[in-house]
Amino acid sequence: MTEMAATARRRLHERALEQYGYITTRDAAELGVRLNALHVMANRGGLTRVAHGVYRFDDVPASGRDSYMEAVLAVGEGAFLYADAVLAIRDLALVNPARLRVGTPKRRDKRLPPTIEMVVVDVPPADREVYEGIPCTTVARALVDSIGIVMPERLLDAARDAAERGLMRRMEAASVIARLGGETPWPTNPAT
Repeated sequence: MTEMAATARRRLHERALEQYGYITTRDAAELGVRLNALHVMANRGGLTRVAHGVYRFDDVPASGRDSYMEAVLAVGEGAFLYADAVLAIRDLALVNPARLRVGTPKRRDKRLPPTIEMVVVDVPPADREVYEGIPCTTVARALVDSIGIVMPERLLDAARDAAERGLMRRMEAASVIARLGGETPWPTNPAT
């Protein structure tokens, strides 16, 4: 491997470590690595193509968050975990979706793995956050977006659990619980 190729691979690897081992063609372009060089690295081994424009370094240990990051990167720029996928990554509502819902502000003509469902939805920046390096909607937004997807009792329990765990402020949780048709187990006080 030439010095230039080794340097390019190192830059890609460093970026991939920030993204659970994943690298995209967009990342490569931002790092000044030609697309052709990325394909050569994949052909030589140690880098596996997992979706259109998404690769994973084989030497990065797997974690419980890999599939979430892969789903967001596979959908593309501006994508974020949506609805029950957010609840799953936060361990709320006892959900384990077979297909991760990923929101995106605009339709993309991409062939996605069967484990990913693209949802075209306009979510304002105030309803988005980054959790453990992965873009997603807020817990409050995810609970509301999961109406009709997750059983109502589980959503109510998840809203109460999220408030107790500090994932939502109590006033925000009270609003979500009311929208879900439940009652809050605590007095509502604007200061909390």
